[in-house]
Amino acid sequence: EGRSNAHIKGDCQRIGDVMLKNLQALKPLTTNMPKQSEILLELEKACKASHRVENLCRDFELQKVCYIPLNVFVLRPLHRLIHYKQILERLCKHYPATHVDFRDCRAALADVSEVVDQFQRSLIKMENLQKLLELKKDMLGVDNLVVPGREFIRLGCLSKLSGKGLQQRMFFLFNDVILYTSRGMTPTNQFKVHGQLPLRGMTIRESEDEWGVPNAFTLIGQGQSVVVAASSLTEMEKWMQDIKMAIEMAKTSNGPTSDVLTCTLTDNKEPSPVRDKKARNGQGPVPLSVICWYRVQSLSFSESCRSLENQLSGNLLRKFKNSNGWQKLWVVFTNFSLFFYKSHQDDYPLASLPLLGYSVTVPSENENIHKDYVFKLHFKSHVYYFRSESEYTFERWMEVIRSATVPSSQARLLNSKDPHFY
Repeated sequence: EGRSNAHIKGDCQRIGDVMLKNLQALKPLTTNMPKQSEILLELEKACKASHRVENLCRDFELQKVCYIPLNVFVLRPLHRLIHYKQILERLCKHYPATHVDFRDCRAALADVSEVVDQFQRSLIKMENLQKLLELKKDMLGVDNLVVPGREFIRLGCLSKLSGKGLQQRMFFLFNDVILYTSRGMTPTNQFKVHGQLPLRGMTIRESEDEWGVPNAFTLIGQGQSVVVAASSLTEMEKWMQDIKMAIEMAKTSNGPTSDVLTCTLTDNKEPSPVRDKKARNGQGPVPLSVICWYRVQSLSFSESCRSLENQLSGNLLRKFKNSNGWQKLWVVFTNFSLFFYKSHQDDYPLASLPLLGYSVTVPSENENIHKDYVFKLHFKSHVYYFRSESEYTFERWMEVIRSATVPSSQARLLNSKDPHFY
């Protein structure tokens, strides 16, 4: 780039060339990759055993530099290899076979694919473990959430029908049980467990006509039934599809070693004053469960995995609905959120925008955005415009943002290479 004449002399290093050399140096390190789940568990054990370690981890999470949950960073090296594979696949499609860098790109892709194929299945298990550990922090009143065999499937907001009418509740679906919770007034953003519905022997049916409530369905379990309503037909279909699949799985699988979660509903520890103060100041990552609660959305495990694997960063120009000028920012997309930096050299983001519940479209004629490569993000009255530098970067941003905003059934059609089961 720029004033260099290396490309004329032919002594420049090309992308495939650099990737190939580095991947060959990386191969011996891949023996450590299965240990990532051990690290997650050891970190969790150390926090349980020592208040000092727990405080260290919590204080780090409350710093601006820790913009996503700490244990997601532990899996970052594995996600990075998936990103390399995606980049090299794009380059191999882009270059003609006669291009000077094509052979190196193809060789580097073969190397990284071999490594990714080795850990792809174990990565899903690690991501499930990471999610269970994260959800354990989000909930008050459950002791043994993280047990061998338990798999997270979906979390989200549903209205539960009771004697007092419809009440907003947060539901957590696993492969053996459904937990329902309410949002307490604690400043730590946690949910208090109210009840659990084992999946073994459960049946499910649509019941909008029966109760006169739109998008309602009934869960009939052992000795109890619960009527819930989703916020939309799409949400209802997602929940019903996943619950039916989980009920079928529960019939045949051995599942977790403990069918019933032990609840300590009366023994909820009060959050520490330090965490209270910092949580009120809005520091640290906001749990996705809290965003789902406020936006009455749900989130599946496969969507969560896809979001971590579809990462993108680059310059974008941002404009608010009622402003005239465009602000140039360095933007990172990961974990269902856009993070905004002044430049790529900054240590922490200025702000973030969680995308759950948002729609991504192209502005219409009457919005008077007379610029190329602009996409629009909107949720209720919140509207943002983003301008990219080229048609290619515009397409890439649209692709990764769709992976966080399009319902899972449609996203599967958009991304037919989905390696996940749920």
